[in-house]
Amino acid sequence: MSENSTIKLPKPRLSGTLAVEQAMRRRRSTRRFPDKPVSLKNLSQILWAAQGVTGAYNERTAPSAGGSFPLEMYVVAGNVTDLPAGVYKYEARVHELCWVSSGDIRAELADAAIQQKCVSRCAVAIVLTAVYERTTAEFGERGVQYVHMEIGHVGQNIHLQAAALGLGSVAVGAFEDHAISTLLGLPKAEQPLYIIPLGQLP
Repeated sequence: MSENSTIKLPKPRLSGTLAVEQAMRRRRSTRRFPDKPVSLKNLSQILWAAQGVTGAYNERTAPSAGGSFPLEMYVVAGNVTDLPAGVYKYEARVHELCWVSSGDIRAELADAAIQQKCVSRCAVAIVLTAVYERTTAEFGERGVQYVHMEIGHVGQNIHLQAAALGLGSVAVGAFEDHAISTLLGLPKAEQPLYIIPLGQLP
């Protein structure tokens, strides 16, 4: 793949067989992942659950203060069927992945996350970043709190959707910000806030 390459993701399903209550009961922090792939279809579903567009006016699966949508999502893929290892950015409006870089960087991501083994052993990791100015431009310093509220909504959506799909996930907040920014080539305005490793259950 090369610069400007995009991958159209499988269409997300809008109904399922597992109730929300069952997904909440099933959800656990999973730090041990077997060496098994996650399907592109399931990854697509999780990305849509996190930030998918649900209405004609760019409404999303998670609320955002003033519709400012400060969050960006990056996929660090290592073992996803039909998706070459690499870093991709999720484009919610078109439900596509945009290529960022090639190669399996899970080990480097784990090093930046204080050598947490779950990051290197997951099939795929989602890295959530924030452009605070999108929200603070309208709400001032209070907008920082709104960004943190939003990333909590998005994170929970990811964890519950993973549980509903029979996958494991875990919240990772301990990492070196600069190392993550350098590894993913983040713009200066973007701040990494959250890593969510995903994979099959042991």
